[in-house]
Amino acid sequence: MTSPQIHRIATLELKVKPFAWPFAQARRNEIDAHFAEKRREKPEIWNGRVLLGRNAVRSRDHLKADFFETDFASFLAWRDWGFPDPDVFNGFGMGAVKSSDGAFLLGEMGVHTANAGRIYFPAGTPDPDDIREGAVDIAGSVVRELAEETGLGESDYTMDGVWTCVFTRASIAMIRILRVAENGEALQARVEAYLARETRPELRAVHLVRSTSELVPTMPRFVSAFLEAQLPP
Repeated sequence: MTSPQIHRIATLELKVKPFAWPFAQARRNEIDAHFAEKRREKPEIWNGRVLLGRNAVRSRDHLKADFFETDFASFLAWRDWGFPDPDVFNGFGMGAVKSSDGAFLLGEMGVHTANAGRIYFPAGTPDPDDIREGAVDIAGSVVRELAEETGLGESDYTMDGVWTCVFTRASIAMIRILRVAENGEALQARVEAYLARETRPELRAVHLVRSTSELVPTMPRFVSAFLEAQLPP
């Protein structure tokens, strides 16, 4: 796998277009069997609709791509089987919450989720609820996922004006720094209090990261690459 590439992107043009995914059609029976097995392991996952990307083109500080709708089972199989269709990518937004004293807040996914134990910024593969006027509203997706996972609302942070996009073989993580007025410990305590009130939170823990020495293998490579570019050793 090639090293992640990081680019600052000012504008996104992510149109949603009809597309019949050959991978999902050709391997339908295998995909359904794979998802059934995953549901036996984690009964709470469900086969909703998600949006995946193709035809990505970066021109200076502009990113253009087409997105199409598919089912979560097909996405999960494509991911678990090593991304067999190289023309498709998972393009998603992430809110990198940064405290007043320079700590980034990351969440550890709960055991009942499809990404159990993984540590990353609040995020989610976009779905049809994120479509606005025929395009994927990644900023809106970030706001929604952050509120759902941490309880933080738009009045709790200021959003940087540009995206830091991390390109890997099968994904484009569109990350925007969200700055809060609280220090790291106060921010962490606030989110932990929110999780304690939830019946079934997506996150089982939250972590503060202030230096690259605190990176761990359970962080996806696009997250650690972003943090390596942002933090001191």
